[in-house]
Amino acid sequence: MRAAFVFLLLTLGLTFAWLPAHAVQPDEMLDDPALEERARDISAGLRCLVCQNQSIDDSDASIARDLRILVRERIEAGETDEQVVDYIVSRYGQFVLLKPVFSPTTLLLWATPLLVLLGGGAYLFLRRRGDSSRTVATPGAQKLSAEEEDRLSEALADDWFER
Repeated sequence: MRAAFVFLLLTLGLTFAWLPAHAVQPDEMLDDPALEERARDISAGLRCLVCQNQSIDDSDASIARDLRILVRERIEAGETDEQVVDYIVSRYGQFVLLKPVFSPTTLLLWATPLLVLLGGGAYLFLRRRGDSSRTVATPGAQKLSAEEEDRLSEALADDWFER
């Protein structure tokens, strides 16, 4: 019975561990559910400047709270979602976006994975090509006689490297 209870607690704990933990405080929430939903959608795409891998919606940092309040103030002022995001980006830069937009300034960011794959492929291709060129017989080289091949086989079979 005790093992079943422990199993149940572990299962529930692991189940709820996957759910996002929203740090939005009740005093931050907007009264209008539609506006609050917009605020949540916007803040889910904005990075906490302290935590860096969390949205401001999930972060307990004070700057994340300030940004959540700022987003809600701008929404209440009647701004569109794009205007709110543009305002935040103009103050904090592209870094504040969890999903950066494609632009000339972020071209290297988006191209890096492709460049790494192409560079790795080129390296492997050239290395393989270099290996195959070493296996080709050198011009003017003679083949081993049967006696020499036998002596070579015996030497390789012998444990000469352990002596």
